[in-house]
Amino acid sequence: MRIPAPTRRPVLGRVRYGWILEAVIGIVLYLLYDELRSAVSGSARAALHHGFDVVRWERAVGLYQEYRVQQAFLDAPVVLSLANIYYGTVHFIMPVVALVMLWRRAPERYLRWRNTLLVMLTIALVMFWLYPLNPPRLMPARYGFVDTAAEYFNFGPQQRIVVVHGIPTAASRAAFGNLFAAMPSLHVGWSTWSALALLPVVRRRWVRVLIVVDPVLTVFAIVVTGNHWILDAVGGWIVLFVSWLIVVGLASTRDRLRPAPRVTPG
Repeated sequence: MRIPAPTRRPVLGRVRYGWILEAVIGIVLYLLYDELRSAVSGSARAALHHGFDVVRWERAVGLYQEYRVQQAFLDAPVVLSLANIYYGTVHFIMPVVALVMLWRRAPERYLRWRNTLLVMLTIALVMFWLYPLNPPRLMPARYGFVDTAAEYFNFGPQQRIVVVHGIPTAASRAAFGNLFAAMPSLHVGWSTWSALALLPVVRRRWVRVLIVVDPVLTVFAIVVTGNHWILDAVGGWIVLFVSWLIVVGLASTRDRLRPAPRVTPG
């Protein structure tokens, strides 16, 4: 007779006010990620040529729709302003909401999806380092993209990034950090992560609808604002899937190697 394995809980979930320590560690790790993301900013010239590559690949498979989408909304300042705000806020809010709900309602699920998020950050940092990429808004003027963060209302600095022939000036790079951290799109990766993590633990239909709509709106926001290519969104999904496989694989390996509990005859 095999005794079912007990529900796994976060280590800090076994101590009083452990959630505070968990939150502090999470904030520290995110700040570390943010610093490392800026530190791994690659060559501006390489980022520009990678942008050319992405345009060519998207045209080859019919995905090059970023210009068409943005042009359709340039005369709708409210839409673009809301897209700027959505891009800059919900990206951070949804993962926090998901982590809090999982901590409270599904501690074992919290562990798996928290670890998936950490693996996503690690993989993304490596990709930002190996593959710097110009987002659409930094491409040369002949591509016709608009930097909506500078031209329309948003909560961030409404300051134009100075770009010369598709290469941001040194001053702009110093002011805005890593401008080439486009592939993968963690906006899309995190919004999809939040949806997949939350859906099984949410019961109200209207909340489930909002959770599902978030990744859709995120894809729209990253494209219409010129912050990402459509292929960046695909990259975000791939990184999420690979990260989940790594976490599940490591957990399965750990469970196989763990000796089964002995049953004492009663």
